[in-house]
Amino acid sequence: MRQSIIFLILFSLFGQSVTGQIKTISIDSISVFYNEFKTESKKNIELWNKDLYGPILLIDPKTREIFANEADENNILKSEGNLYTGVLPDKINIANTAVNWNGKRWAMMMLPLPENKYDRIGLLAHESFHRIQPLLGFELNNAENNHLDQKEGRIYLRLELEALKKALRAVSEKELQKHLINALTFRKYRHSLYKGSDASENLLELNEGIAEFTGVIMSGRTKEQTLLSLINGIDDFLNNPTFVRSFAYHTVPVYGYLLYNKGKSWNKKITAKTDLSNYFIDAFDVKIPTYFNNAIKKITGYYNGSVIIEEETKREEKTKRLIAEYKSKFIDKSHFEIKFEKMNISFDPRNIIPIEDKGTVYPNIRVTDKWGILTVEKGALMSQNWDKISISVPLKTEDKNVSGDGWFLELADGYEIRKNETNGNYVLVKK
Repeated sequence: MRQSIIFLILFSLFGQSVTGQIKTISIDSISVFYNEFKTESKKNIELWNKDLYGPILLIDPKTREIFANEADENNILKSEGNLYTGVLPDKINIANTAVNWNGKRWAMMMLPLPENKYDRIGLLAHESFHRIQPLLGFELNNAENNHLDQKEGRIYLRLELEALKKALRAVSEKELQKHLINALTFRKYRHSLYKGSDASENLLELNEGIAEFTGVIMSGRTKEQTLLSLINGIDDFLNNPTFVRSFAYHTVPVYGYLLYNKGKSWNKKITAKTDLSNYFIDAFDVKIPTYFNNAIKKITGYYNGSVIIEEETKREEKTKRLIAEYKSKFIDKSHFEIKFEKMNISFDPRNIIPIEDKGTVYPNIRVTDKWGILTVEKGALMSQNWDKISISVPLKTEDKNVSGDGWFLELADGYEIRKNETNGNYVLVKK
């Protein structure tokens, strides 16, 4: 990816449920949220030998109103009681992430926060980890894992997660060890099927998995509550349309929590170069079977394997039809291509669809760049090397506002849309 490209991932619904959100935003409740997190941060300062409580921006996505816990360096935010308020500029995408703005590095989150206190603190901790992540030596990386949208990739991820659920429910050390061995065997077998998948999965797990593990530990749940939360989290995750960018939220937290129960400093021994799969294998003293095929056949049935295989076979057929539709819409038929100059994006990682070697379709995405702001609600094709995005043809133009089927573009000064009369495609160019 070119250095000029900056992107955010919209994790607005992780750790939150539509029915489990606070419906109104008040200064008093936000002050309570900050105090809750501040207390838990101090209790858990030894987790990373750093206090995670620091600059935080809570944003109302409807109004873009900011509720910060401290002032910005440029004094844009105004003091209101013990909070600081203002309005986030349109050029900055709203997402649950870490962002550099007005002289500080902030943890940014969308309001409303989860109504459940433990979920709320966990989310604040997750994004606050991203804020200090570079200081801990971890690179910011959101590698795509498109193999997890393929049948075999999904099957063996699901089997790994089913084994982890049983590990969480284990009542003896022997039972725990059996399920950990099987979970890691499914993992290593999956990696053997897709070249480079071990490295790409590891990058996302080091980024989002470690952040989510931090949220789990800092949430303040009891052991029983944590086990139930992790199991329920996996069950909810399995309903996602795709796993390619969200699996790390459920693998590392389980391995990490089980390992944390054995030794509370394991996370401080890893670096940005650590291979987490091998680290967990060594830490749990797991012996992976030499002959994968024989081992996989023996253990698949323990974890509802026949049902999983049947479901994924049916899903593959549906996915092939959907991919064919997207290829027709964004590649074969006339479309609108927009090249990036210095882009910043936000999106929901749970429903993206890889399109072979052509790129990835993002059903919902917001892009800001020098050329303006693009908001998409019915799909856009991101190129494989992240240098352009394709949408359906423009249908309506009013001054600098351009729209099509499920998208809206606010053009900046100095740009215009041109049609290639040869192929019928549209492009965005400087005047």
